[in-house]
Amino acid sequence: MQNGYIPTIFVKAETIPQAWERAVLEVWQKGCQIKTQYDKPEDPASRDATGIIEVEDPFKEPRIHKNFPGGPEELESYRQEVVDGIHNHWINPEEDKWTYTYNERLFEYSPCEDLSKSSSPRPFKPVNQVQCMIEQLSQATYSRRAQAITWQPTCDPKTYDPPCLQRVWCRLLEDEQGELVLNMNTHWRSRDLYKAWFMNVYALTDLQKIIAAKIGDKLQRTVKVGRYVDIADSLHLYGSYFSEIEPEIKKMKDTPLDNRVWSSDNPAFVMMTEEAKHKLAEDPDWYRKGRG
Repeated sequence: MQNGYIPTIFVKAETIPQAWERAVLEVWQKGCQIKTQYDKPEDPASRDATGIIEVEDPFKEPRIHKNFPGGPEELESYRQEVVDGIHNHWINPEEDKWTYTYNERLFEYSPCEDLSKSSSPRPFKPVNQVQCMIEQLSQATYSRRAQAITWQPTCDPKTYDPPCLQRVWCRLLEDEQGELVLNMNTHWRSRDLYKAWFMNVYALTDLQKIIAAKIGDKLQRTVKVGRYVDIADSLHLYGSYFSEIEPEIKKMKDTPLDNRVWSSDNPAFVMMTEEAKHKLAEDPDWYRKGRG
């Protein structure tokens, strides 16, 4: 029986695959049933909750879930999309292409009035918010001000597909050995838990690692990667893919996680990832074109 309150789930796990599975099970079992703006008339209602998920050690192995929707090639392509901006050239709403990438919003933030028009006024030059975070934390290691946002209130509310990621926040804290540790929080408006969460976190924790290294370079001291916390207002499993996810949920409930994970040095994963890196270096659109 629903009481009109959106459930809140709390998940804590050591690794990314463990966190993903625990979150999927929590939302499946405890999420409210609600329709979405993407549903077809025949689709079941989604399962939905507000989610707070902590990954204690995002680089602890095994780091790769074999059964996330996608594969090593898509994962590497997405990582480069977020961290390196290899797909920023796909942003072209006038031609019914993308309205944004996370890289563009984080590294080249520049609000406009109308995303559908390239001539729409932009009040200031693009801002590299990630670099601002690095500078902020290098100058004051205890700063609470290191954040980057994606939302453009002048235009995003009018678009069909506004950004799900809203904000990235980082803060440093010393550990018992006196070494700095970079903690990251990300805040999400909406989140496809089954099809997007794993790749999102894989890419953003890679960004966390890069930020830590760049702060370390500036300070001339080691900066470790700390815990990652993921906060989603709407963490959901879409009804449209229940038939796809139900067999995976049964595996999550009935069999050990070890059966479904890889370490980053797994030969098959390394081979496919390296091939993807090579192909993407030649053509950033390689994966979108169907590989080959």
